[in-house]
Amino acid sequence: MAGKFARSMTAAEAAARLGQGEAMQILDVRELAEWEAGHIAGAISIPLGELPRRHTELGIGLETLIVCRSGNRSGLACEILESLGYEVINLTGGLLAWRGDLVTGSSPSS
Repeated sequence: MAGKFARSMTAAEAAARLGQGEAMQILDVRELAEWEAGHIAGAISIPLGELPRRHTELGIGLETLIVCRSGNRSGLACEILESLGYEVINLTGGLLAWRGDLVTGSSPSS
């Protein structure tokens, strides 16, 4: 897996925490077409290539779950954001491992 970062979480763990109402910022780093095909409700969309210039759109004091398709791009995003002081968690296996509901076709939350 790409990226060197401090924390990761399985899809089941993330779904359980979100289901319990835990406050967690969700960042989806996939491209817009992937986002439109399905994403976790409430997620913020910032494609990985735009992250260096758009990271300030995130709350730096919030725990942030980073999501992509398989966990590789999110690993790179975790590395970038952690170096900037963000508290990040990589979603292991990405949306391929996610078993919860997805929202389709809506505009990015950013």
